[in-house]
Amino acid sequence: MSQLRTFFAGATTMAAALAAVFALTGAREPVKNERFDEITVGRINIVEPDGTKRMIISNRAQFPGDFHQGKEGARPDRRSFAGMIFVNEEGTENGGFIQKGSIGENGKIDAGLSLTFDRFRQDQALQLISTDSANHQQTGIRINDVPMYKVSSIEDIKKFGAEAEKLPQAEQAAYWKKLSDEGRLSENRIYLGNTRDKGSALSLKDAKGRTRMMLIVSAAGQAEIQMLDETGKVVKSITPSN
Repeated sequence: MSQLRTFFAGATTMAAALAAVFALTGAREPVKNERFDEITVGRINIVEPDGTKRMIISNRAQFPGDFHQGKEGARPDRRSFAGMIFVNEEGTENGGFIQKGSIGENGKIDAGLSLTFDRFRQDQALQLISTDSANHQQTGIRINDVPMYKVSSIEDIKKFGAEAEKLPQAEQAAYWKKLSDEGRLSENRIYLGNTRDKGSALSLKDAKGRTRMMLIVSAAGQAEIQMLDETGKVVKSITPSN
């Protein structure tokens, strides 16, 4: 009987010791600082302590959708890009960097890079873009006026597009013009970049997106300043010869 008691006492002691070891290893603090020479991953999610995503770096296959107040929406149109998405404190997309470059089976180039900064709960206020194709290479900076989200939200913009598609083609331009006149659409205000004829241009536009001044240098080196009216007609031109 005493040997049996000794056996159970030993077993109990061992179990307690194992439990203590498991408790210690399970409660071990996560590594706070680790160094690697190289890592290979498909996607990295940078998150706050509460799990809110703040930045996502991803390959094409795992590229995320868009983010609005902590919810991720489907964006299958983004699956041709790899890059990085910025997300603000409330979990809403804040801009990002995307890039791609390939030659298709038809032999056509499909390449481009875009770095964007969004207005709060809205779309692109600033974009640095470069695109490349067999016919044209464009590099430029775009600065946009974007309505406050309380005036036109991202969801409103999607609804506008759906409503426009229901209208006859002849009525769509008037529909978009009405929304523009009401200040409910984003309008490009400044574009600086190259042109299709291998020149360079700075385009300055009014609040309705109409070009009112152009600074142009042609591929041959001819410089010109153009001032335009609201219909797009050049009303004054300044060149080195006048």
